Amino acid sequence: MRKLYVIGIGAGDPDQVTVQAIKAMRQVEVFFVIGKGAEKRELVEVRTAILTEHVDRPYRIGEIAAPPRDRAPADYRGVVEDWHERRSAVLEDAFAQVDGVGGILVWGDPSLYDSTLRMIERVLARGTVHFDYTVIPGVTSVQALAARHRMVLHGIGEPVHITTGRRLREEGLADAAVVMLDGDCSFTEVPGADVHIWWGAYLGMPDEILIEGPLREVEREIVDRRAGLRAEKGWIMDIYLLRRT
Repeated sequence: MRKLYVIGIGAGDPDQVTVQAIKAMRQVEVFFVIGKGAEKRELVEVRTAILTEHVDRPYRIGEIAAPPRDRAPADYRGVVEDWHERRSAVLEDAFAQVDGVGGILVWGDPSLYDSTLRMIERVLARGTVHFDYTVIPGVTSVQALAARHRMVLHGIGEPVHITTGRRLREEGLADAAVVMLDGDCSFTEVPGADVHIWWGAYLGMPDEILIEGPLREVEREIVDRRAGLRAEKGWIMDIYLLRRT
């Protein structure tokens, strides 16, 4: 493979794809799609819809089966490092079969809680295949959440803290935090009656849902809706902002 484009495509809305991303997609001959099982087939279909809307030249889609990993390990970092290594090996095999321009469509932006760039660097470090790659930024779910709730993420002169559900459970909430990758509804473990939450799921997609209010008043609604949606669709993508009032 001569060239690889790593393209941020936003949170799911085809209208969030930037002009720069569209120009890059129109250079690609083979798009590599890392599948995550039949229950997440819809994620592949959303990518396909984005390509159908924005790409006006022939291309191929190469689906790659993602290796599984333990979602509740005792050694979190070690398990993730091993998963990255196995995942990069699968990518390397796919890259080796392409003589031309490849592309990977990344949800949101490749720089924020996504492992694609780390795996590409592992592939290049092994030296078996050689290519140049370019990263195209995209609209993150953080930005989409703020836009859909029509809010500013931080107070005047304050920082923005972005973390995960695991870290929220371990470290607690100081003043405000955007929380990603929280499969355990960690907001229910945040103490206090002075916390407000802005929550969103499937941002940018037709079945997007938003809930906002004092945490103690709406947390049960979020937990129940989240569980119901995940059972119905087989997967869920959600994100939220917590802020002490």
